[in-house]
Amino acid sequence: MQQAGERPDLRSIIRTRAEQDGERNYLEDARSDRVLTYRALDDAVSAWSSTFDAIGVPASGAVLVDLGDPLAFAVVHLAALATGRRAIPVDTGQPTTEPGRLADLIGGASMVVSDRAVDATVPGAPASGIDAATFLPAGVRDGDLPSESPDAPGEGSVVLFTSGSTGTPKGVELPESQLLFVARAVARHNALTSADRGFNSLPLFHVNAEVVGLLATLVSGATLVLDRRFRRTGFWELLAERRITWLNAVPAILAVLAKTGPLDFPEGLRFVRSASAPLPDPVRQALGDVPLVVSWGMTEGASQITATPLGASARVGTVGVPVGSEVQVRGEDGSVLPADEVGALWVRGEGIVHRYLFGRAAERFDADGWLSTGDVGSVSADGWVSLAGRSDDVINRGGEKVYPSEVEDVLLGDERVLEAVVVGRPHDVLGAVPIAYVIPQPDEPVDAEALVADLTARAEARLTRFRRPVEIVVVPDLPRAPTGKVQRAKVRTMAAHP
Repeated sequence: MQQAGERPDLRSIIRTRAEQDGERNYLEDARSDRVLTYRALDDAVSAWSSTFDAIGVPASGAVLVDLGDPLAFAVVHLAALATGRRAIPVDTGQPTTEPGRLADLIGGASMVVSDRAVDATVPGAPASGIDAATFLPAGVRDGDLPSESPDAPGEGSVVLFTSGSTGTPKGVELPESQLLFVARAVARHNALTSADRGFNSLPLFHVNAEVVGLLATLVSGATLVLDRRFRRTGFWELLAERRITWLNAVPAILAVLAKTGPLDFPEGLRFVRSASAPLPDPVRQALGDVPLVVSWGMTEGASQITATPLGASARVGTVGVPVGSEVQVRGEDGSVLPADEVGALWVRGEGIVHRYLFGRAAERFDADGWLSTGDVGSVSADGWVSLAGRSDDVINRGGEKVYPSEVEDVLLGDERVLEAVVVGRPHDVLGAVPIAYVIPQPDEPVDAEALVADLTARAEARLTRFRRPVEIVVVPDLPRAPTGKVQRAKVRTMAAHP
């Protein structure tokens, strides 16, 4: 029995939603009329629970979710989590050997659920498909659902991997309680209710879409419209047709929307949420009067750590205030810095993990539960957090620190520039010098030589000498992560070997 003050687990939340809001849509497919009601979700979780039991997936057994269809992915992912298993999301954009690679990283898996032919079968892990019409396990007919075990499941978890650009990827295991804590914080911060209809085209194997999208919608009893990817053509019309009240986006999407057409925000849109990377100030300004929730988070924090308060004006250069976590700024000697001074950002709280899998990178945690984020920034006297960049991205030019974002904002002020990325190139005397890569607006002819000349003049007029890029390169695109975020480590490699 639930004790006073105890919060319900995920399985209980799903059951309650089915009882109280059974016919309400939980998920909708943006490109078809397919929907998943709260009752259908409950039925599917019961069926998958029985399937896991029948196959022999033990408590805490790893279930690799290798599904490209967003509704099918959501069902199996939530079923694994809600029944006490370890959900391992797979990027289906990777080769069909990806499930095997992930299984090796976690030390083995119990089951693979896939809608494609997977190479290199994971040892000991039987494969299973999903019925796209009912979201039930393949072979289970609607109306002939197996009975779920009456035993209360243990706590489930999600295992994700951070970027492996600096070496072996670090595994992060996010327990159900942590995921729900952050999901509730997100829902509360954004005032989500059953009347809300969110839109998400971000990849569901990423923590943002899993927590901010799937779980925050679930705990608030709302509806989420899922798309496989972002399409700018007809975007605003789609949001209006689907009566969207909030949009889950990343800066790359917002940059395209802000610079490639009129911002025809549909009536009823309460706010636009930006996450996964810093939002350049020129893009922020181009978005105009739309209520903007700029956030900062990380996998280790189950997505969101800070966010702009709903209804507050987003301050230039900031990512909001802490939401359910503490943020601290430290100097190179480890001392806590005063307000507005730039240093290393550390975080702690109920939404922050206490370790990585297999004890990796233990030096990033201290004895008081603080985690070094790897980001550089500051905190104002009234708690607003600003980011200067990743510690690896800061360019030390002859002893002077150059923060890429301040240079990028200057370059983005030219309306012909869609994106700008500044990285350091090794230099024999100065240590490193800034190099800028710019991506021009799509579908518009650009004279690259003239653009470089104008941007060089712009930098000379607005930046001190040591901050100015020594070279500006026009490129059609840059290496990106699945969320659309530019992979700066790969860009640094490009700059070092022109």
